[in-house]
Amino acid sequence: MTVTGPDFIALQVRDLERSARFYETKLGLRRTPSSPKGAVVFATAPIPFAVREPLPGVDLDQAAPRPGLGVALWLRCDDVRELHGSLTAAGTPTLNEPTLGPFGPTFTFLDPDGYAVTVHEDS
Repeated sequence: MTVTGPDFIALQVRDLERSARFYETKLGLRRTPSSPKGAVVFATAPIPFAVREPLPGVDLDQAAPRPGLGVALWLRCDDVRELHGSLTAAGTPTLNEPTLGPFGPTFTFLDPDGYAVTVHEDS
């Protein structure tokens, strides 16, 4: 038996359409032509990314101080500074200014559910 690595990433969200619109309009992700019921899958590569309704027993309002604490989700971007500026102008909370990190310019923002998402640009 061999596990080869991550193959799919999904965030459980409070409001599926609100979150899907955020990732579409603020980050430029595109929905795939079809998604399972209760989820929106985006055409990301090399690993598919999705937002989905919470599974039974998951209460995001009980996740303190925010959902996903301890998980590092990184997305690649072609212009980190431009994205940071547009998210900041739109009122999206950011945890830091773009800085040079091990994977190029990097910053972290909070999505509508409070997940911390780090964005990096290839150096």
